[in-house]
Amino acid sequence: MLSETLTTALEGYAIGSKIRRLRLRKKLGLVQLGEHTGLSPALLSKIERGHLFPTLPTLLRIALVFSVGLDHFFKEDSDRPVHAVVRKADRIRLPDKAGRISPTYYFESLDYPVSDRKLDGYYVEIEAEGEPSEPHEHPGAEIIYVLRGKLVVNLEGEDFTLGEGDSMYFDCTHPHSYRRKGSSPCAAIVVVTA
Repeated sequence: MLSETLTTALEGYAIGSKIRRLRLRKKLGLVQLGEHTGLSPALLSKIERGHLFPTLPTLLRIALVFSVGLDHFFKEDSDRPVHAVVRKADRIRLPDKAGRISPTYYFESLDYPVSDRKLDGYYVEIEAEGEPSEPHEHPGAEIIYVLRGKLVVNLEGEDFTLGEGDSMYFDCTHPHSYRRKGSSPCAAIVVVTA
């Protein structure tokens, strides 16, 4: 059984409606498509209506009939808005640096299932008081919104202290790091352009 997050992510690709469009363009019925693929018309109907997600071998059999690659089914559908619902229970909590004994912060992706994102959103919990993360830099811009506690952002050697409800925008191609100020728990939303 697929989780709600996986189901929503797969629904976002609209594989069934893409198969239906290809079939109707070729003026094939479900029975005819079944004869070409070796799949039952009932199975094909369930896939087209979104009641069943095809396995990759099944999808490949269908793709071969229409002379398209598997990538055809995973490209963004220009007729549908890009969307993803990420449930709290389905997010994965990761440390700032793998293998570190006591990470400075943990983060969870808020938009993981979406491919070809225009931005990346994270929920971040800063653990260690006074101990900064390693300075890092990457392309794009970043905005931080503090949900609770106090967060110190160091940007090229200058400290900026943010409290609950404060936000900060900066060019993240310059070295920056984070650390919690005080003993209260600290959490923030971080959005980075891709």
